[in-house]
Amino acid sequence: MKLLSGKPGWTVTADVIVIGSGVAGLTTALNLRSSNLSVLLVTKAKIDEGSTKWAQGGIAAALGPGDTPDQHKKDTLIAGAGLCGTDAVDVLVTEGPEAVRKLIARGAVFDRSESGEIALTREGGHLRNRILHAGGDATGAEVSRALLAAVNDDDGIEVIENALAIDVLKTDEGAVCGVTLHVIGAGSRDGVGRALARAVVIATGGLGQVYAQTTNPSVSTGDGVALALRAGAEIADVEFIQFHPTVLWRDDSLSGQQPLISEAVRGEGAVLVNDKGIHFMADKHPQGDLAPRDIVAIEIFKQMKESNSPHVWLDATKVQGFAERFPTIFASCLENGIDPRKQMIPVSPASHYSSGGVKVDLMGRTSIPGLYACGETACTGAHGANRLASNSLLEGLVFGTRISTDISENIADQGKPSEEISKDFLLSPAIKMTLQLAMSQGAGVMRSAQSLKETLLTLEQLATRTSNAPCIEAWEVSNLYLLATTIARAALERKETRGSHWRSDFPETSVDWSKRIVQNYDDNGVWSSKLEEVK
Repeated sequence: MKLLSGKPGWTVTADVIVIGSGVAGLTTALNLRSSNLSVLLVTKAKIDEGSTKWAQGGIAAALGPGDTPDQHKKDTLIAGAGLCGTDAVDVLVTEGPEAVRKLIARGAVFDRSESGEIALTREGGHLRNRILHAGGDATGAEVSRALLAAVNDDDGIEVIENALAIDVLKTDEGAVCGVTLHVIGAGSRDGVGRALARAVVIATGGLGQVYAQTTNPSVSTGDGVALALRAGAEIADVEFIQFHPTVLWRDDSLSGQQPLISEAVRGEGAVLVNDKGIHFMADKHPQGDLAPRDIVAIEIFKQMKESNSPHVWLDATKVQGFAERFPTIFASCLENGIDPRKQMIPVSPASHYSSGGVKVDLMGRTSIPGLYACGETACTGAHGANRLASNSLLEGLVFGTRISTDISENIADQGKPSEEISKDFLLSPAIKMTLQLAMSQGAGVMRSAQSLKETLLTLEQLATRTSNAPCIEAWEVSNLYLLATTIARAALERKETRGSHWRSDFPETSVDWSKRIVQNYDDNGVWSSKLEEVK
């Protein structure tokens, strides 16, 4: 199963292709270079336009006095609601501190206390102060800056910007040996071409644009997960879409990327109140406003439903030094006519992070030889049913390092691409808004069998609107359709409430569903799913 595209007009080769220029892709590329492997780094827009630079939160690591990886592990397992892979969590929390130290050695500058030590703060779900920040609320931007500086200084990394990875190339034996790309305005590489390599790493980030409102940038259309699905790779846990509870509400008619109000604001004392001025999280969870994100998001959803309001309020008027502590958020609020020092901020949940993705092992290997996945694109099992705050940047650092190690030790020539004949498909870009609204309404914060069946019916109808005109918009919406379908199918199959998956018709967590839903498509495009025990 492949996307309809033109014939490749050019070819480029490298030892390894890394698709994506966020923390996961950049970390992988830089570590591969330490083994003297040539890297082709492919990025969909400009190299600094992915989700990493938008991360307002920080990086969680057990670096503070009295903190330990075991304590970090316990918090991660609680947030993951019984579906975390314990081995993956062990890797994350034990290798995390060293990964952060290596990032600092590469030039990343984090906020420090008056004594000169790295300042560690707390976010939702953490029982210790273990979050590193940079520029208050610009951690992602600093991480991206430091890694990009190192990439730009390395002649062994070739960067192709404005390039969408369309599909993988396979050998006759079924191993991945490259990708087809479409490059916009890159001279002799303009248009469709193919990149050949001995290994391919997908690190394309999130899929937030499958919903009408999201914190993700416009490039986050889940291209990597969709590419892996079409190649026959297994995916897991995609029903667990984390909705960030506090996104600046502006207008329900506005779609796409919305301004995020980091939970670090609540960490500094801001509280959530409803239209009656009641601090509603105070008696809903022992950690109050800093409860895990799924708990806060669903409570906000309930408050909105009860008051028939499109948002609740975040009262940050008592936060000292708001403008200095959160300069990015402060500027965003002012841009939308709100002074958070004097006025409450209207907030509502929006899609933020996919805890699932392409199923990988502890070395980042997918179910297809030669294909790896890292970061939000991957499902390592470390996040379970609900990612713990600030574990995402850490995952990119840790597993990017592991992938590069595995490739360096085991890389081999995969052979030439086969001349396989696959079924091509392409959908019309005109279906995008209808698809996004259907997902937000039927497969969003709260779901039910009825809402999910209605969503799947809408998607089935949209699938009839095909296109014979290959272009970026058509490829993207075809990817969104594939992802929306797999998310809705898994959400319908999981008949319980767990983590960031909430079913109004199955409000309780069931021990019978302490399993992972794994999906894939065969060579003929036939979908299947299975249940796997969580290890």
